[in-house]
Amino acid sequence: MKPDTDNRAAGQAQGEQLDSRVIPVMREAIAMVHMVCFRELKNKLADRFKDWEPAEFRRLVGAIINDIFGTPAPDGESVRFARQHQNTVEKELWALADNLADLLPHLTDALRMQTLCDHEQGINSLPTLLRARTLGVLVEERPIPMPSTFIILVRQLGARYGMLEPMQAAEPASE
Repeated sequence: MKPDTDNRAAGQAQGEQLDSRVIPVMREAIAMVHMVCFRELKNKLADRFKDWEPAEFRRLVGAIINDIFGTPAPDGESVRFARQHQNTVEKELWALADNLADLLPHLTDALRMQTLCDHEQGINSLPTLLRARTLGVLVEERPIPMPSTFIILVRQLGARYGMLEPMQAAEPASE
């Protein structure tokens, strides 16, 4: 990532802040990218892990997605599973750029927006962004979108995956 890109992703230009009303909407958009990545990765890995129990396989995919986003597992059983299968999770993280190649622009945007939202809330998630960079999942030359553009792009992604209704053009008001 370019040096000024690091600064913008971590907090926009000096002194600028996101409107606090935008952060929850951005977090929902980031969660949508999580869900799309989970679904796509589950499909990509299904053949390789067909011998695994379905619940264990879902936990594996969840551990990979949680790791790339730096999000803690939601329950103790998932934490235990991630520790027990740490080598498999790590191996799949290194293959993530190939397995989610079509989603890398969205994943890049989501990780950057997550870092921006976290920064606004006093959380330092820059190490998560740097880890994603090391793993090769950040499209570094991709410009950072404005929050409204990011939300629109994620809405289109969610619609493409059947998770959201497509946006409809508003009918002009009749007089």
